Amino acid sequence: MVRFTKFLVALAVVAFLTCGTLLTSGLADGGANHRVRNQHFGVSGGNVNDITRRFCCSGTLGALVTFNGVDYVLSNNHVLGLSGNATVGDDISQPGLIDNNCRVSTVVADFTAAAPLGSNVDAAVAQLRPGQMDASGFIEDIGVPSSTVVAPQVGMNVAKSGRTTGFTTGTISSTNTSVSVQYQQNCGSGKKFVVSYTNQVVVNSSTFSAGGDSGSLIVTNDNAHNPVALLFAGSSTTTIGNPIGEVLSKLGAVLGGTGTFEGSVRVHGRGPKVGEEGIQPFIPSVGGRMQLPEQASGRALAVLEQHRANLMFQPGVIGAGVGTSADDDQEAAIVVYVDRTGSARPVLSPSLDGVPVRVVLTDPFVAF
Repeated sequence: MVRFTKFLVALAVVAFLTCGTLLTSGLADGGANHRVRNQHFGVSGGNVNDITRRFCCSGTLGALVTFNGVDYVLSNNHVLGLSGNATVGDDISQPGLIDNNCRVSTVVADFTAAAPLGSNVDAAVAQLRPGQMDASGFIEDIGVPSSTVVAPQVGMNVAKSGRTTGFTTGTISSTNTSVSVQYQQNCGSGKKFVVSYTNQVVVNSSTFSAGGDSGSLIVTNDNAHNPVALLFAGSSTTTIGNPIGEVLSKLGAVLGGTGTFEGSVRVHGRGPKVGEEGIQPFIPSVGGRMQLPEQASGRALAVLEQHRANLMFQPGVIGAGVGTSADDDQEAAIVVYVDRTGSARPVLSPSLDGVPVRVVLTDPFVAF
């Protein structure tokens, strides 16, 4: 997770305010309204014990999810669960410590459970306290997400609402991506360690997310806003998310039952309408590229699986997935992410079994 000392909070906020991508003036705030007390989701929050002598840390309370009729806040293990070190019942505050001078603000939920790091998702839930967050599951600047999750596809237009950069839009650049992600044991201190993931969703963009956006729900950028992935890591040029179907499955194995995005207001009544309580209409992105044809991506995935282990073993390689070629967004390619900050450089062929190989230079992937 990206960390900030409490006396650098103001500087960090100024820097991150430049990262948001707004669809129209007045629709999204670029992050500022996400860092104050806000009963919607997609806003600042975290475990009140995510603090050390010099640092305090927070992420994003991404969405409302229901298991067995109980409403929970959905976010990451490293945001709510202290990377596996939290205690059941830990207070979850909104906004998070970093946005309240490292002091506890309103407690909105109680840490309940997390999928263990190493289970291929970075996900956790905290049972919602009655009346503390919007019971419809409304996400700031987006609205109530659909209860129908969708599988990520290369070229899919997506959006997210998060603590740091607010509402932003982007396009899925690769799927089925293996990544190596760096974590730190404590807030701003302690041993660093790397966790490997497969089948991840990647958005290549310098503006889609930044440190503190971890826990955001990535949704389709249309009027349905179907859940697609749970944001948990990235670099200065990339964002990485766990496919939301796997997130619900892994959390369901811990909690028992099946998770849904059906908020209690929608189940027992109705969610707020556009125009009520300051709610703005969701505006889809325009001019997005076409999604990669399934047949093309299937062929590239088959070749990737044959070479995945060898690619990830190459020096400097921190990710490998299925995306598009540099010249044609309808041509499938194997996308290899290389750490540009290191001295090691992999030796990569321009193609593998007839499938183009595209190299993307980036920084190390870090849990945000």
